[in-house]
Amino acid sequence: MTAVLSTLVGSRICHDLISPIGAISNGIELLSMTGMETTPELALIRDSVENANARIRMFRIAFGAAGEEQTVSNAEAANILETLGRASRCSYHWDVTEAQARADVRLAFLLVMCLETALPYGGEIHVMADGTGWRLTADAERMQVDPALWRILEGQPAPDLAAAQVHFLLLAQIIGSERRQVRMTQSASQLSVVF
Repeated sequence: MTAVLSTLVGSRICHDLISPIGAISNGIELLSMTGMETTPELALIRDSVENANARIRMFRIAFGAAGEEQTVSNAEAANILETLGRASRCSYHWDVTEAQARADVRLAFLLVMCLETALPYGGEIHVMADGTGWRLTADAERMQVDPALWRILEGQPAPDLAAAQVHFLLLAQIIGSERRQVRMTQSASQLSVVF
C-alpha cells in the first residue's frame, strides 16, 4: 500500500506542477512573439523553464503510477532526455526505436537517475532496448560509484539515504515486486546496467 500511495503522490505533484510551468513557458513564447529583445535574463528564464518541464515529465514517468497498458512514445522519452542534457554536465542518448511500455521506461528513467549519481563531473548516458532487454551505460573519464547505493538493487539493506538518492530505494522495491533483476558491470570509465 505504501508503494502505491507514493506513486499516486508522485503523479499528483507532477500533474499539479506541469500546468504552471507550461503557463510560464507559454508566457515567454508570447513575449518573444511581440518582438521583445531576448535578454540574458529572459534566456535564463526560458532555459530554466524548459529544464524544469523536462524534469517534471521525467519524474511523472519515474515516480508516478504506471498502468499496465500505458506506453511512452520514443519521441517523448528522447525529447525529455535531450532537453535535460542542455542544462546538464551529462549528455543523454535514447537509442530506442519504438514506443515502450511505461513500466519499462519507468525503470529506465530511474536507472538514468542512478547513473547520474556516478557522474558528478559529467559524462554520457546511453539507453538502449532491443526487444530482449534494456542496457544503460554511463561513460566518463572520472566516475564516482558508491557501492552501498548499488547494493540496494541487489536486495541489500539501504544505508541512510539523502532525498537525492531515493530513486535507488524505489527502483529496488519495483524490481523486487516484479521479480526482475538488474545486473551491473563496471570498469574504470564505464558503468553498464542491464534489466
